[in-house]
Amino acid sequence: MANDQKNAESFPVEEDQKKEDIAAPTTNDQKKEDIAPPATNDHEKEAAAPESHPIENIVLLGRTGNGKSATGNSIARQKVFISKPHAAGVTMECQTFRAVTPEGPILNIIDTPGLFDMSVAADVISREIVRCLTLAEGGIHAAVLVLSARTRFSKEEEMVLSTLQVLFGSKIVDYLIIIFSAGDVLDYDGVTLEEYLEDCPDYLKRVLILCGQRMTLFDNRTKDPAKQTKQVHELLNLIDLVRKQNSNKPYTDEMYHKIKEENDRHKKEQEELEAKGHSEEEIEALRKELELTREQNFKAMTEMMEKQIKMAAEAQEKLFELKEKSQQQLFEQREKSLEQSNREKREMQEHLNQMNEQMRRNMEEQMRREDAGCNIL
Repeated sequence: MANDQKNAESFPVEEDQKKEDIAAPTTNDQKKEDIAPPATNDHEKEAAAPESHPIENIVLLGRTGNGKSATGNSIARQKVFISKPHAAGVTMECQTFRAVTPEGPILNIIDTPGLFDMSVAADVISREIVRCLTLAEGGIHAAVLVLSARTRFSKEEEMVLSTLQVLFGSKIVDYLIIIFSAGDVLDYDGVTLEEYLEDCPDYLKRVLILCGQRMTLFDNRTKDPAKQTKQVHELLNLIDLVRKQNSNKPYTDEMYHKIKEENDRHKKEQEELEAKGHSEEEIEALRKELELTREQNFKAMTEMMEKQIKMAAEAQEKLFELKEKSQQQLFEQREKSLEQSNREKREMQEHLNQMNEQMRRNMEEQMRREDAGCNIL
């Protein structure tokens, strides 16, 4: 990837492609079992870049409200993901958009819902992980964790490393990049990202160390084209670094390979079906059977993922309980020590007061005696 500023600019794909690339929200009428993500359409295949400009899958991760969708819009250099203040979060399922970088890769930006939110049901998370891995055809080239410089770090973010590894596998940290959103807040306060991180929690320091300090700051509200270009350029450099450190191999895990095998099997069976010369009625009936089998297999995969997520959530909750219990015990111990110290101080002060009072009395007695002696003389 070239390092000049021109290459950092991101340009949208054509308007008709844009409509295809943004995933439509799931309707309420869609069955819960209908979790198999849609296959790539013909138009997307035609829009694929040549080998010299490959498609790289960039997955945006983070807690609801951290600015994942706004960050995706900044990378795409246009508003393609819905981003607005909302208590419950706006992105409800994985969405994707392809942004072209001149003389560089086409970025397949995958925006995810709040997969780290403890309020989100495990079945929803598992379904969206399967959908995310399906949209990341070929593997994940960079996992971008979006943290907000505007808000305090949450309980969910404290377990960010273990959550990432449960959802995507232990080696995902090798592909991890951290974007701190709300850069306008730091700019307003005149604080650099390094200064902001001086007092960051220990768990965040560990994550930064494990991901090789691959981090950058994004101001998703800026209207300055030079600043917009600069921050995208910095991200592209980090993606380039991830690529080089992983020998140009995208990240895949066991679940990804299962999804790929299922999609490949389904595609092969469809091709064989069309080649056998069945009547239209027979083809339609057989297609429905194939689709039903595919949906059932995807359902089994999401249920397996759901079990893993539930087990991990229970383990994390126990860790939190142990930590809170330990902190409570430490607090009570400190309170007890403080109370004992205060009691000892009170006793010492009372003893000093008694000594001072005794000294005062002795001095008064001495003065009375001296006065009595003077009167006799």
